[in-house]
Parts: sequence; C-alpha cells; structure tokens
Amino acid sequence: MIPATLVSFAVSGLLAWLLAHAKGHWQILDIPNERSLHTRPTPRTGGIAVLAGLAAGLFSAWAWNGYSLTNWPLTLAIAILAIVALIDDSHTLGAGLRLLAQIGAVSLLLLTRESTPLDALALIAAALFLVWMINLYNFMDGMDGFAGGMAVTGFGTFALLAWQAGYPDLALGCAVVVAATGGFLLLNFPPARLFMGDTGSTVLGLLAGVVILTAHRKAILPVWLGILVFSPFIIDASITISRRLLRGEKFWQAHKSHYYQRLVESGWGHRRTVLVEYVLMIACSASAVAAASQPLARQTIIIAGWAVIYAAIIYSIHRVEQRRESQT
Repeated sequence: MIPATLVSFAVSGLLAWLLAHAKGHWQILDIPNERSLHTRPTPRTGGIAVLAGLAAGLFSAWAWNGYSLTNWPLTLAIAILAIVALIDDSHTLGAGLRLLAQIGAVSLLLLTRESTPLDALALIAAALFLVWMINLYNFMDGMDGFAGGMAVTGFGTFALLAWQAGYPDLALGCAVVVAATGGFLLLNFPPARLFMGDTGSTVLGLLAGVVILTAHRKAILPVWLGILVFSPFIIDASITISRRLLRGEKFWQAHKSHYYQRLVESGWGHRRTVLVEYVLMIACSASAVAAASQPLARQTIIIAGWAVIYAAIIYSIHRVEQRRESQT
C-alpha cells in the first residue's frame, strides 16, 4: 500500500506544480467575479493532477502488490465526468448538458451486476444520491483547501475502516484517493495557486458517493454514518440549495451563500475558515468511526447529537455575520 500511495502523491504533487505554472493551451484560468472568493486569476486544472495521481497509484498497486483494482464501469463513469467537466472548465457547457452526462455516468455505474441494488426503488435512490454527491462536491469547491481537505479526511476515514473490516482492496483504493488529493492540496492550501476545477470536484463527488454506498453494502459502515463523514459538505450544500430553491433562485448558478463562503466574507478569511472546517471534518469522522461498532440506538443518538451541533454552528455563523454588520 505504501509504494502506491507514495507514487500517487508524488505524481499528483509534481503535475499540480507544473499545471500551476503552465502557459498557453495548458492554462485554464478561473477569472474572479462578484461571486468569487478569490481575487486573482488562478489555474483550475488541478483535477488533472488528481486524476493522474489516482491512475499512477492504482497502476503501482498492481505492479508492486498484484492488486487489481480495475472497475471498468466506474472507470468509464469517471472518464465521462472528467471529459465533460474539462470541456466545461474551458468552454462553459449548459447545466442541462452537464446533468445529462452525470445521469449517464451514474446509470452506467449502477446498471452493472455487482453494484445494482435489490429493487427499482433502491436503484433510483442510489442514482439520485450519486448525482447529488457529484453536484454538491462541485458546489462546495469554492474555498482554498476545502474540497481537497474533505477528500483527505473522508477517504482517509473509509480507508481505515475498510482495512479494519478486512477489505484491503477498498482500503487501498481510498488511500490512493487520499494521496492523489494530498499532492494537489500542496498547491491548493491557502493561498491557493491552483484550483481543482469541475474535473476534480465532480469525480471526487462521485467517488465519495460510491464509497459511502459500497461501505454500506459490505457492512463496513452504515450509510447514515457514511453521510456523517462527509456531512461538512452535505449539510452546507443541502441547506443552502434548499433555501435557494424556496426563494425561487437558480441554484446551479454561482453564488456566495454557502455557510463557508459567508464565514470568509464575514472576515474570517480562507485560512481560518478552512482550518476550522478541518476540525469539523475530523470530529465528524471520529464520531463515525466510534459509532461504527455501536448498536443502532446509539448511532441514532450520535446522529441526533450532530444535528444539534450543526444547528448551533448555523446559529453561530448568523451571529458572526450580525457582529460584522454592526461594525460596518
């Protein structure tokens, strides 16, 4: 496992550095606008480095340890998302076309024998969940070091649990995601010199959804605790998008109303906000790991406790904004 993760980290980090300093056709810039948190044009091709790190790590796992982690439906689904996202990063595709590609990728993945749920209702629920995970990860990729940090923490948690449960292949796959994202994070931590763009965020969103469902199916971690692991993204995105829908806004358009964006705008800045988010991610993951061996009743209590914590966090953000407004 160690050689594969080292190779993945090295390839991702090196390519991220090259992409951050690329010129000409290799340079796709994210130009700041009134809805951006960044203030200078920044390359958004970091997803290419993440994907290259993933590929290098999986190849190394096969070369050194004989692990065959090839899953062709998942590979094709990733390819579809990555190609469409790369085109969107450079030429801006319509929301309908992007959604159609996501549905096609998810359908390809779920209609394979190994991953098909037991009935049509479960199949539809799984498809909706995966499409939502793809989009929410993309929505939440708007602050330096944020999406990369969620990937390192979330997939690192599943790697640990899968290893403890006796699924070394799944553990290695998650560890390679951690390493590939970690290499990119070297250039993305505040102040970011490289963004992952849709190419990275949509693929990581799909992989997050897949690992949550896979862990549930293999009885490694129930889906509600898997959601807890990624809840710093899931809660913020779900509440924010629901509020925008209720107000009749086009939720797919860029905006600055996510809670993490509001903290940055309230004067916390990228670094302080993302470090606090890292603490939240680690706490959620630790709770999920601790709850994994507990009976359902105790898991329910833990989930309820986190609902209270998130309510308190949301209230605290409102208070931060109010104090900021009173000082201006």
